[in-house]
Amino acid sequence: MKPYMNLHGSAPETIKALRVPAKPTATTDSIAISMRSMGIGGWFVVAVLLTLFVGTVFVCYLGWTSAAGADVPASGYIALVIGVTCSLAVGFGLMALVFYSSRAGYDEPARLVQKDDAPSDRSMPR
Repeated sequence: MKPYMNLHGSAPETIKALRVPAKPTATTDSIAISMRSMGIGGWFVVAVLLTLFVGTVFVCYLGWTSAAGADVPASGYIALVIGVTCSLAVGFGLMALVFYSSRAGYDEPARLVQKDDAPSDRSMPR
């Protein structure tokens, strides 16, 4: 069976489809542009954050390996459950307040509201 030729008489459509490069996403493009435009201060911040991350992973590893064989009492598990539940309740409550204030219009910028009985500049004769 002969492959279908396109209207311009060039390579068959099946072969052309294989040669199309993948289009980079907007996210990768914006990250690459941001990395190229970062100054020395930006790279310093990235280096400090990466150092803190590596230090945190190291301390977590030390804590995990040094506590081998330690038993947690039942009161510890109860405290853990209460702490997680309270943290989730505070998080859900704050997010509910954020959505409520946004929908109710409390996040709108302030505007000057004049009363109807207050004289305006247009009604005063000069």
